[in-house]
Amino acid sequence: MDTLAIVILNYNGQPFLAKFLPTVLANADGHPVYVADSASTDSSVPFLKANFPAVRVIELPRNEGYAGGYNLALEHIRTHFGGATYYVLPNSDIEVTPGWLSPVLDLLKANPTIAACQPKIRSYAQRDLFEHAGAAGGFVDWLGYVFCRGRIFATFETDHGQYDDNRQVFWATGACLFMRADVFHETGGFDGSFFAHMEEIDWCWRVQRLGYEVWACGQSTVYHVGGGTLHKSNPHKTFLNYRNSLFMLYKNWPADGWLWPKIMLRLILDGASSILFLQVGQWRDVWAIIRAHFSFYGRLPQLHAQRKLLKTQQTKQVKLYPHSLVWKYFAEGKKMFGEM
Repeated sequence: MDTLAIVILNYNGQPFLAKFLPTVLANADGHPVYVADSASTDSSVPFLKANFPAVRVIELPRNEGYAGGYNLALEHIRTHFGGATYYVLPNSDIEVTPGWLSPVLDLLKANPTIAACQPKIRSYAQRDLFEHAGAAGGFVDWLGYVFCRGRIFATFETDHGQYDDNRQVFWATGACLFMRADVFHETGGFDGSFFAHMEEIDWCWRVQRLGYEVWACGQSTVYHVGGGTLHKSNPHKTFLNYRNSLFMLYKNWPADGWLWPKIMLRLILDGASSILFLQVGQWRDVWAIIRAHFSFYGRLPQLHAQRKLLKTQQTKQVKLYPHSLVWKYFAEGKKMFGEM
């Protein structure tokens, strides 16, 4: 059994594979590298087979997004390649660095309660800045708004080494997610209904409810282009982020008697956020938020069943950031993680 499987999910990403896969292979430290292709319509698969014979190509039958795609790919590795002890899932638009694997693997081996971990994620374009997708480890406030060490909303910190420590966080980014393989399969993997975006936060929340921990490793750094598959300006990304946030919250929010008041408040705040899109004429994003809410309502029966099941499995209460991120950021003007 391989200690680590490096698994890259690809959909029509041949330019990113050509640009970043050589660096992944050069810094794989002898671990196998897989590319799981989600039925790409470009020439990704022939390109891989012709140019990277060392890469193990998994051809998936269809595109099921990040969540479903990795569920299929990692199950395939377990059943057809003998499995692994750990997985790392770098996005195809991630540039890794020499020595990126060892610090995270050492941390996972030293603490068997850690189910997931991430390196520091810095911007590929502005290399001294933390990047949107995960920065130096993520958290969730009591209303379900997510933020990171090094990035809150659209404020990005310069990396001065302030997050070079190893510490427990609430969620680790799917842009470069290290996972303990047995825990991933024990939990049934990602929730495939998410398709893409926030599935890793939902999974990190669920594994913590089972008594595991999530960490960030400050001794490992990678660089992320961001928006490689779905650009931030795409309204479908807006739809997925708003819808999946509600999916995640309904499933996982504590049973404290305040579920529906918090849901109602989130719906109001989500509606208010559409004003920002209106101000810049992004009507399609406003419609995406409306569609996200109705998609949430339509899935309530399934979400309720998932919520009941997760409650029976829970062994540990998970703590959220007890303050309002929106209030801290917009009303109090606190833009940096250290001010929170």
